Amino acid sequence: MSELIGYDAYSPKEIALKVETVGVTKAHMATLPLVMLGMLAGAFIGLGGMLFVIVKSDPTLSFAVSQLLGGLVFCLGLLLVVIAGAELFTGNNLLAMAWADQKITTSEVLRNWLWVCAANFVGAAGLAVLVYFSGHTHMNGGGIGQAVLRIAAAKQNLVWHEAFFRGVLCNVLVCMAVWMAMAGRSVMDKAIAIIFPITAFVAAGFEHSIANMYFMQLALLIQYFEPSTAGSVAITWSGMWGNLLPVILGNLIGGSVLVGMVYFVIYRAGAAKD
Repeated sequence: MSELIGYDAYSPKEIALKVETVGVTKAHMATLPLVMLGMLAGAFIGLGGMLFVIVKSDPTLSFAVSQLLGGLVFCLGLLLVVIAGAELFTGNNLLAMAWADQKITTSEVLRNWLWVCAANFVGAAGLAVLVYFSGHTHMNGGGIGQAVLRIAAAKQNLVWHEAFFRGVLCNVLVCMAVWMAMAGRSVMDKAIAIIFPITAFVAAGFEHSIANMYFMQLALLIQYFEPSTAGSVAITWSGMWGNLLPVILGNLIGGSVLVGMVYFVIYRAGAAKD
């Protein structure tokens, strides 16, 4: 009966085929909708980051509670991306499966990744501007703004290899969240699949390139318009890119290789061409 109604989740083998099919669609999408959906994803992830900062601005919370609660509210970002619809660079690293199965070309994969990553950056920047000029950072007696500056400074000061490996681990969990969401047949299925992996990567302190775009650009705005608030904290453009480059590379390896290519070998490499 459940098969007739469609209650059962898709199996991992079925998910692998769905990921490839979706990857082909994404790779062939026209540039304008691709960019617009990419901008939405950057803003959506930024909204999750905004909620994360609210939690982190409360000094009364213990470390564990702060990390876990911050991770839980950050889930808003990927929930919006998956359920409302948007193009996120980190999730799109799963296009590697369709590429490995020769359903899309290298140039099509790179086109998607470059356009989407750039659009995510613009969307994150746009949200940062809206959030700053809304006065949101003055909440909690200015504690929100101070938390943003602390978060951005900590990311800027990460050594290269730490930023890279935190990026790898982050996108293993993000792509597993996307993978499991594809098993679901309802909004609730997808939401539950997303919550635990995303909460885990945020609580563990791993690095998500698109979230970092939001944090760093909002910190730059605070520093530029309120230099007295920033104090001794110095967020720089070079520092931002010094974080983003290894994190983007780590995200790419974690999502495309450790999730996409691993599942390709398991479920698709020996399968008959569909």
